[in-house]
Amino acid sequence: MKFSSTHSSHTQRLKPAPLSLAISLLLCGTASQTFAESLAQGETQDANQVQTLTKIVVKAQGNWLEQANAETVHAHAGARTIINRKQMENSGVTSIREALKQVPGVQVQDSNGTGGSDVSLNLGVRGLTSRLSPRSTVLMDGVPLSFAPYGQPQLSMAPVSMGNIASVDVVRGAGSVRFGPQNVGGIINFETRAIPKQFKASVGLTTEFATGTDQVKYSPNLFMGGTLDNGLGLALLYSGTKGDAYREANNKVDIDDVMLKTSYELTDKDAIALNLHHYEGRGEMPEGLTADQYKANPYQSNQTRNYFAGRRSDVSVKYSHKDDLNNFEILGYYVDSFRTSDLESAIANTVNSRISNSPRDYKYYAVEPRYSRAYTLGNMNNEVTVGYRYLNEESSEFSGRTAPYNTATGTPGERLANTISDGGTKAHAVYIDNRFGLGAWTITPGVRFESIKTHNDYSAYKDGKFINTVNPKINSDEFLPSLAVQYNFNDQWNVFANAAVSFGPQQYNQLAKVEANTAISTLDGLHPEKSNNYEMGTKYLSNGLNAEFTVFYLDFDKELLLERPDNIGTGIWTNLGATSHKGVELGLSYDFANLADSLKGLKAYSNYTYTKATSEAGKFEGKDLPFYSHHVGNLGLGYTVNKWSVNADMFAQSKQHAPGSGAVYITEESADGRTGDIPGYSTFAVRTGYDFGKNFYGLKVAGGVKNVFDKEYFTRSSDSTGGKYVGQPRTFYLQTSVDF
Repeated sequence: MKFSSTHSSHTQRLKPAPLSLAISLLLCGTASQTFAESLAQGETQDANQVQTLTKIVVKAQGNWLEQANAETVHAHAGARTIINRKQMENSGVTSIREALKQVPGVQVQDSNGTGGSDVSLNLGVRGLTSRLSPRSTVLMDGVPLSFAPYGQPQLSMAPVSMGNIASVDVVRGAGSVRFGPQNVGGIINFETRAIPKQFKASVGLTTEFATGTDQVKYSPNLFMGGTLDNGLGLALLYSGTKGDAYREANNKVDIDDVMLKTSYELTDKDAIALNLHHYEGRGEMPEGLTADQYKANPYQSNQTRNYFAGRRSDVSVKYSHKDDLNNFEILGYYVDSFRTSDLESAIANTVNSRISNSPRDYKYYAVEPRYSRAYTLGNMNNEVTVGYRYLNEESSEFSGRTAPYNTATGTPGERLANTISDGGTKAHAVYIDNRFGLGAWTITPGVRFESIKTHNDYSAYKDGKFINTVNPKINSDEFLPSLAVQYNFNDQWNVFANAAVSFGPQQYNQLAKVEANTAISTLDGLHPEKSNNYEMGTKYLSNGLNAEFTVFYLDFDKELLLERPDNIGTGIWTNLGATSHKGVELGLSYDFANLADSLKGLKAYSNYTYTKATSEAGKFEGKDLPFYSHHVGNLGLGYTVNKWSVNADMFAQSKQHAPGSGAVYITEESADGRTGDIPGYSTFAVRTGYDFGKNFYGLKVAGGVKNVFDKEYFTRSSDSTGGKYVGQPRTFYLQTSVDF
């Protein structure tokens, strides 16, 4: 792992503020004193009361994202789903997108436009926009994956790879107090493969063959690690993606993702961990097609210049102390990322095009102490958690484009500046919640306070010549309360309800814009996003059945929308206004072995989501928001016998709308393919595998087919590479892995 020498200077410039350190120490000291007093009071209770509490197990859970499993998810007082590595392998998952399709409430948009390659991630939760996943807090081992958590939360480069992932944990409700700031769409945490106690090593390869264009893509992975007798643990993880997707041209991908994980057990209660992570990815992006082009050949692409590329290097250090009553951890991380892209756009009514270029640098660091304490108070068992985060980020963003050139014969010239900006954010977040356990009831009130200072020095240029600079600044102080209630009928069945306020601060590119070749501030026109979130539901976990049912409602006061009045440039942020998102989510899995021994190895799983997301104000009042489906679901059946495994899966989604940004809500397809309704579709997949066992070095071989019936479906895009995008055709894949 090698980091550039420039990091040291930035680190000096971004040293922690005395205020942040003082608050951290104050929180920890105050909490320790309070909890010690509570414990002392509990120990002095009379003998009769102590006898009453002997059956109550008081234990600090601490960070509930760590080592999550079906039991911890069941105990969470909100909608939450976890997909582990074994589940993903059995269902033939080969990408992060496919894994997330198994989670209720999550809608994954296929590759399209500037999110049109494997380096990006397009997911939306509960009808929120899915383009580049801007409204969910997406983490890997608790560290944010976005370029800049406050100023640039999008995942045009998603530095996470399937081969390194142990589980995907999606918290759709009751998470906004602990994690933020972009928490309207919940919390998504990718947990990487853990350091094993005993030495373990394996290598694997997934090969995909797309029948639409006879293209081949490879995804290798490597894992090796173990823990020494002295408590020192080491693990090396590698995952990559190489080759072509399923378009005829300009869809090559090249991804390398490597991680070095270390841990040291200081005592049986104390440990320290250090993770080093580096990701590099480049994905070519085929163009969107017009209606006529798509009809002639949906897999074609005449585009040769569009690509997206980037890198990310990050380091994280965590100290933790865990015993039955106390759980303390302090996490620190530093992230350095870079992204760039070339996007070619045709100029209307000419034979010419332009290339838009957007290189950007981001750096941020943060420190996050968290302390949990279990205690008894009267007849109640409690866990209080108090935490703090200081985060400092810097950004440098360039947006430029070439002069017009002949699309067929010309050569793009110099990328002349259109805008240049240098932004930064200093943010303090303090939160506290207390889980009260009284009989069958669990009640958890909490509050998060965000104090955010953001600035952006934004300069406009014309043909590379400086015009002017504006210096918008915004300070946001937000209290985000929440209340979660759960009633346990027994250990297997519970019902829950929660309410919370979620918040999304303004991004750097939402603070200013260019109008008439002049930079202007948008502080008077745009506002941070806030949402009141409500949900209630029930969970059951026993006798082979794992079930969850949730009803949700999101009430946006103001929601922002990126409009694109033309197909050149970066778009304009506008107030979409009030919106509402409501629906139901259902998740089921069942092990038929509980019915009869003859059915051992037979398992079924399914999820279904109904969503209704509409504008409550503005020109499209009462209309559906773009790019989401009312109905989404999947159904799978798996069978394991001896060393064989077989799985069949169906995925389906209903119609979507792409109405555009004009004055009329467009439902009929436009000639350029950018707007109009998108039909629903369903696809089927099958997989079979064989485990040769330890005598053959743990060799596992599996093969399968995605989109068995070669169903043709598409999506749209309205950005710089807008148009129709065909979905994945029938694809054959082979998975192999071996231990060594």
